[in-house]
Amino acid sequence: MQWTVLIPVRSLVGAKTRLVDASAGHMEHQSLVLAIRTDTIAAALTAHGVARVVRVLDRDEPGEAGEPAPDQAGTISFVQRTPGLNAALREAAEYAAMTWPRDAVAALVGDLPALRPADLADALARAAAMPTAFVPDADGTGTTLLTACPPHRLQPEFGLGSAARHAAQAVALTAAPGLRRDVDTDADLAQAARLGFGPATAAARGRAANVTGCSS
Repeated sequence: MQWTVLIPVRSLVGAKTRLVDASAGHMEHQSLVLAIRTDTIAAALTAHGVARVVRVLDRDEPGEAGEPAPDQAGTISFVQRTPGLNAALREAAEYAAMTWPRDAVAALVGDLPALRPADLADALARAAAMPTAFVPDADGTGTTLLTACPPHRLQPEFGLGSAARHAAQAVALTAAPGLRRDVDTDADLAQAARLGFGPATAAARGRAANVTGCSS
């Protein structure tokens, strides 16, 4: 079974505002958000069984502060037409089902800086045996991954308390900590750091330490 992985990509302006305190300033915050996103996409691209990654964009031009232009690094871009995360994922899932009808579809959140390709590959391999499945986040209330195998359609219900909504339609999967640790707050970021950041996030945090640290 091959997979099309959908990753929502919001404009850097206004993204992850609860992580502002984890950075020295506006540019550092945007660099951190971009780095987290980059590591998530890179892990998905190199996970066994993933045929392609579709970046689900909320607008049709490249982002700010060095964000990659659409289709960079082997991804495909899909620009949402209907407002809202779940509506965007439904649109992108329909596009994927029409374009690659034999492949399964997965929606993956874009804020998993400790994600390892093998961990995603393992979850997808187990999801391939089920019509629909999902991975709860580290707190057990949210969702980091939602899957659907053809002919079933992805029915995203992301947002506060999404795990309970997804549990009504999909099988819950156990998963490695890096796949469950999404990052919204400074505390989340600290927990992800203990799991081990991907290279882009590690570099961004290293630059931030150099900016804020004391010199002798």
